[in-house]
Amino acid sequence: MTRTEVSRTIAASSAVVFQAVSDVSNFAKAVPAIRRIEFLSEVRNGVGTRFRETRVMGKRNAVAEMEVVDYAEGERICLRSDEGGAVWDSTFTVAPVGNDRTRLDLVMTARPYRLLAKLFVPVARGMVAKAVASDMDALKAYCESSASVPVHQDGGEGHG
Repeated sequence: MTRTEVSRTIAASSAVVFQAVSDVSNFAKAVPAIRRIEFLSEVRNGVGTRFRETRVMGKRNAVAEMEVVDYAEGERICLRSDEGGAVWDSTFTVAPVGNDRTRLDLVMTARPYRLLAKLFVPVARGMVAKAVASDMDALKAYCESSASVPVHQDGGEGHG
């Protein structure tokens, strides 16, 4: 198993940050590498949400099917993907820091179960860590630019 951990402190409320990572559509808006999201389930938020993500990895498009397998409103979300002979879990945790800042932690694990993946996953760790850090930087920029828009309890944005 490999484990990658990345954290960012974001100048936005925990509600804004959680909405960015827990709403698949917002996540896709925040991360420029994501080119397309296709929902595979009727559920669009929380446990059971399934979707196909197409993103740019290097010079290629990579497609992964993901499912939300853990969800605690305002606190954490875990996405799982079974791709390339490995199970990938990405757990985002959101915690307020003071009045107007939030710590966003991401722990990504890969558990290879096929021989080729057992060889590839450790070699690709650096590339994965770089991509994850880039995603977190994009989320930080997105949330900080969205911080002036209040988020209501129902997840909708307020105006004025």
